[in-house]
Amino acid sequence: MGYKVLVLAGGRSREREVSLRSGKAVAEALGSKGHEVTLWDLNEVSVGNIEAERPEVVFLALHGKYGEDGTVQGLLDILDLPYTGPGVLASAMAMNKVLTKKLLAYEGLPTADFLLYDFHGISVSEADIENVVKEIITELGIPVVVKPATEGSSIGTSIVKTEEALVGALRAALEYDREIVVEKFIDGVEVTAAVLGNDDPTVLPLIEIVAENEFYDYEAKYNPGMSHHIIPARISDRARQRAAELAREVYKVFRCRGFSRVDFIIDADDNPLVLEINTIPGMTAMSLFPDAARAAGMEFAELCERIVKLALEK
Repeated sequence: MGYKVLVLAGGRSREREVSLRSGKAVAEALGSKGHEVTLWDLNEVSVGNIEAERPEVVFLALHGKYGEDGTVQGLLDILDLPYTGPGVLASAMAMNKVLTKKLLAYEGLPTADFLLYDFHGISVSEADIENVVKEIITELGIPVVVKPATEGSSIGTSIVKTEEALVGALRAALEYDREIVVEKFIDGVEVTAAVLGNDDPTVLPLIEIVAENEFYDYEAKYNPGMSHHIIPARISDRARQRAAELAREVYKVFRCRGFSRVDFIIDADDNPLVLEINTIPGMTAMSLFPDAARAAGMEFAELCERIVKLALEK
């Protein structure tokens, strides 16, 4: 028997167009499995629309702010509607790179050395930036990665290889967020672990990511031919096993449910370091999570249906 599913996509974030593509792909896949599916752009619906639709489950295909950050999850909790993916707390923590770093550090989970900066409520002067640059050089050295705290898809992120470039990278990040994470750059193999399940999650085959650009940025993520997903990842059995173990641990520490993706860099000593957690992974034709599921023998429509069933289990 099919379910009545409302797919929410689009929304107000800078990842809106990718979200619309994810939503369309999910809606078509669930429709092919016999479910009654409605696809809505979050920008064009109201709370009253959702209440009137009264779906059995909401499939969230939203990416970035106002969708992946716990806001829509909180609304659906109030409406008492089941939805796919993690809840409010996990979504809010994972979306905020500052909170992510703090929680990883508190739990003793391996991640690159970092510094955190909060510029809320202040006008950032050249002297402020100069002081930050001095601290970064002293504490982390060069190269580093500069990231705004609450943007997804590597938006506003820069790899900085010279001291002179730091000022521009910090200013660029501040265009997106008043909180910034600066990480020590780790030159290694980037892999991602797709995790599926609720109380006893399964880690799907790891994927190695190779970008045509300097790193796996927005262009590399969403343009054909700009990145390559290699399965199995070309890493040692030791690193593979450790990354899978860490993915499960991170998933549980952040209280994820349904599905999420944990990104790693494997350093020169074969150690996986956690980069970030994606609580609503992309579900387009180019996305990593469907590729990992396919490598585990699960086609896209089956994956979407499995995610719906996990939401109803909650």
